Amino acid sequence: MKTLKKFFSSFFIFLALLIVLAYAFHYEHLFNAIRLTYLKGETSATIDDGVDFPSRNIDNKTPQPWQKDSLYNKTILPKNIVENLKTTHSASFLVIKKGKLLHEEYFGEYNAKSKTNSFSMAKAFTVMLMGAAIKDKLIQSENELYSDFFPQFENDELGKSLTLRDLATMEAGYYWDENYKNPFLQNPRIYYGKNMAEALLYPKFEAKPGTRFEYQSGATQLLGFAIRKAVKVPLSFYASEKFWKPLGMESSAYWNTDEPGMEKTFCCINAIARDYAKLGQLLLQQGNWNGKQIIDSSYVKKMITPTQLSGGIYGMGIWVNQDAPYPYYHFWGFTSQLIIVIPEKNMVIVRTGKFNHEAKDEKGRSAQAAFLAENSVKTFAN
Repeated sequence: MKTLKKFFSSFFIFLALLIVLAYAFHYEHLFNAIRLTYLKGETSATIDDGVDFPSRNIDNKTPQPWQKDSLYNKTILPKNIVENLKTTHSASFLVIKKGKLLHEEYFGEYNAKSKTNSFSMAKAFTVMLMGAAIKDKLIQSENELYSDFFPQFENDELGKSLTLRDLATMEAGYYWDENYKNPFLQNPRIYYGKNMAEALLYPKFEAKPGTRFEYQSGATQLLGFAIRKAVKVPLSFYASEKFWKPLGMESSAYWNTDEPGMEKTFCCINAIARDYAKLGQLLLQQGNWNGKQIIDSSYVKKMITPTQLSGGIYGMGIWVNQDAPYPYYHFWGFTSQLIIVIPEKNMVIVRTGKFNHEAKDEKGRSAQAAFLAENSVKTFAN
């Protein structure tokens, strides 16, 4: 009995020490991470965990449902696409052609009303928000210095040259390790932590901005802070006024925030698949929707034009594949959240789901996007 008491006493002392150390070294996010993953039977973030975080609504106004093509859901998917969608644990698969809904399918417990986590597809949308702010003359241009928004960056030898474009193109040179599996690194800290400003809003660079390409969630979150300061309202409100309402989104969405209320611009918009498709369609239409220019066409061109430093695979928030039989560009989020735009075929493809073992091609792009783009063209192009 004494041995058992001694064991429990030692265990609780050890546990208390771990908690003290976690808070002392700013790893308190680990407790939230454990609660929202392992204690729920998951091993990482999922498309359904948006309900577990603080959030703000992105309100819609007058829904404008997609017009259905005369061949809506009349094409039987080939075996290779069916098997792919099932083995990758897809939640939705949509094909828009010539501005009409051609194919729509949901899997498992998911349906047309399911709001799922965008993950990093939000990076492209954040760049779209910057385009709206530039059009509204709230931001001078994508080349504006970051120090114009946060003066502390002016005092850093590398940080003083940082521009908003550097952040959008992933050429920030910021000190960041884009690792989703190590719970002690920055991605889990800003995803599960309480205050992103404390983790990010200080100059910490390892390369001069504009000299190298390195995909960093921290870069887009820094961009989000600047846009928020420029528009002077929460980004969810700005997103509602500039996109959700003008595009006639069928449903409101919600954007996860940290505890102070800052939107997680590196991820975490929760929306329905049909509304994700409208974001792709807007870019396909060079920023124009029903005759209204939401963002300038010249800005859209900058978004989808790959940079030299990226090796031709990334523009501003957008992944680009000009090597494909039919070139395309796409939004891309964790576990293969995809909005794929194929201009030559006037097509937009949306795929959401839980693909924990997604592969990349030799240039670091989504292999799943390449598969769906090529095979969707073969199936639906005629």
